[in-house]
Formats: sequence, structure tokens, C-alpha cells
Amino acid sequence: MGVLLNRFIDEIKRLIHNHSFKGEMVSVYARPLTPEEAIGNPEHNDYPLLKGKERIMEAVFQGARGHAYSDHTGNFSGSIEQVVNLPMDSNFHRALLISTSNAVLRRLGLIKKSCHCKDDDPVNCATYLGDALRQFSPKRILMIGHQPRLLEEISKKFDVRITDRDPDNIGRTKSRVIIEDPEKYKDIMEWSDFIFATGTTIVNDTIDGFLADLPVMFYGITISGAAKILGLNHFCPLGR
Repeated sequence: MGVLLNRFIDEIKRLIHNHSFKGEMVSVYARPLTPEEAIGNPEHNDYPLLKGKERIMEAVFQGARGHAYSDHTGNFSGSIEQVVNLPMDSNFHRALLISTSNAVLRRLGLIKKSCHCKDDDPVNCATYLGDALRQFSPKRILMIGHQPRLLEEISKKFDVRITDRDPDNIGRTKSRVIIEDPEKYKDIMEWSDFIFATGTTIVNDTIDGFLADLPVMFYGITISGAAKILGLNHFCPLGR
């Protein structure tokens, strides 16, 4: 288990203890959402959620919902204590932990957004990106993970190279940018002065590799809770 994920789990356990959740059998219900439940009916059909390779895991805690994006989802019902003590040995267990944590932090009022955006939100979300990045004054951006609307936006204003874990994307040109193999990450990082990474890196436990000497901003609803707890730069203006 990576250092950052381990730190996050320790903080979540501390919150559970401080709010007396640990000794209670608090019901947590988690399930994978259908694409329509997760993203609604957007104008474009090129989002990863609509390709069927990845899904949104939804956890519900005391009426609050939390989402996490993963390629390995399933059903679960049990206590928060059970969730935080699961072995973090699969994307399913990590997605369960992250979605549940997002629901808990939403219930406690520590985050205001814990669910994926829907319908026209992804298009509108991208319009906020220029201002969010401008504070870092980047010139050459390494993007981790293909989010079509966000890539379209940053490729208009910055030099961009992108890697993606989906083998169907590698080698393809999107928004005039060739999607490269993640194995080229270190070489691309030497070229870059800024990293813009999907928050699902905390679910697949690769996030430690992106905390280099370069400034980093993570995007997407998955990492909302971890970004708040760990003080990470986060972009997700239209999460719900």
C-alpha cells in the first residue's frame, strides 16, 4: 500500500474514532452505478464511463452519498469499521474505501461535493479549468488519464502530453495530442513543469508516483475527500 493511501486511512480511522462511529454498526451500502445513474445523458459519448470499462462505486452513509471511479466494483453492506480494516489489495476494496470515506466526510460537512457530475456538467466543468491552472503558470502539462473535455480545453492553451492506462487509447490522437503509454511517464515528467492527474490514482494506488518535485493538481470527484484531508490541489468545480 502506498504512503499517501496509508496516511489517508489513518486520518479516516481517527475521524471515525473521534465521532464515535467505530463502536457502532453503521450501515454502509455500496454498489456500482449504471452509466446513466453516474453521468446522466451527456451530449458526448466518449467518456470512459460510457465505454463500460470503468464504473462509479456509490456508498451511502447516514443518507450521504459518496462516489469513487474504478475498473473493479461490486456490492457491499456492512460497517465503516469493516471497510477501513479491509486489506487494500484490490481496486474494489480501495474504491469501497474511497467512496465510503467521501460519504462519511460529506455527512460530517468536511466536503461539500462527493458525487459525480451529470448531463452537461462535464462540458461546463472544462470552462473553469483555464482559471484553475493559471495560478500555477504552467507551460508544459503532463495529463494523467484521458478525460475528453478537459484534454480539449487544456490542449487549446498549453503544451500537453498525456498518458492513459486504457490500452485502447494508447497511440490514438485526441484533441491533436497522442495518448502515450504510462511506461513513458518518467520521460514525459522530465519534459513537463506541471502534472494534471486523475484522482482515480488513489483507487489504483499509483498516486505516490505523481507526487514529484513538480506541482500537481488532481481532478475528479473520486479524490475529493482525500484532497481535503491530505491538502492536495483539487479540481472538480461541478461535483454534486
